[in-house]
Amino acid sequence: MPNPLPFDTTDIRLLVTDMDGTLLDEEGRIPDGLWPRLEALTERGIVFAPASGRQYGMIARLFEQVLAGMVVIAENGAFVVQDGEELSSITIERSGAARIVDALRAYEAAGNEVGLVVCGKRGAYVERTDPMFAKAFSQYYAYLTAVDDALDHDDEILKLAVADFEGQGRLVKALEPFAASHQVVVSGQHWVDIMSPAVDKGVAVRALQQRLGVTPAQTVAFGDYLNDLQMLDAAEHSFAMANAHPAVQERAKHITASNTEGGVLQVIDRILAA
Repeated sequence: MPNPLPFDTTDIRLLVTDMDGTLLDEEGRIPDGLWPRLEALTERGIVFAPASGRQYGMIARLFEQVLAGMVVIAENGAFVVQDGEELSSITIERSGAARIVDALRAYEAAGNEVGLVVCGKRGAYVERTDPMFAKAFSQYYAYLTAVDDALDHDDEILKLAVADFEGQGRLVKALEPFAASHQVVVSGQHWVDIMSPAVDKGVAVRALQQRLGVTPAQTVAFGDYLNDLQMLDAAEHSFAMANAHPAVQERAKHITASNTEGGVLQVIDRILAA
């Protein structure tokens, strides 16, 4: 039997986990051992909710075999869906998005290598389709449209995701003029997300807790990167992965094994053993 956790697990009702670098393995796949554990969590009355910067369509595809009834927190909390029904969303005004896109085009024209994805409710939109950029975005977006102008559509805009292939430090600095009106979040080694200041995974988790009648004391959360911090704050029982960013490890209440060692599955086993 797994070692018990340092808190009472008998009243846990919600388990929320980031995906890349947290739940998914080194190849970006859901570990096979998750499926029987999800069934056991459901039998215990514990809601499982993936929470990711990924597009809803991509998350839904990964969890297709168990999607019925599942709550999906997508686009860093900007879009929450259950059974195809929108539970909540927070969008970016198109005029603000246009100003940011203009700034990114100027940044690229100055010799910086970046790629932009405009993330909407129905799908995502890109201008670049070259192999380097396609490799960067293909694992995150199931519904993607190549367009001449990334804003030339009528979809509601949830997020702008920008890949900087030289690292995001310079890009974050270039986006500082928008920090007062938008949220600029480092979401991965090469990715920066730009969203409404009202969006983060923690906001989405708290709204879900309220909807389900679940408290932070009944919530377990897992994360590895900076865009997971607010989500961890929303759970009394928060776990950082062994491979997590140092700031995430400092913020979380507990540390579990890395994503490559199945750290999330290990904690689930300890919850189910109670």
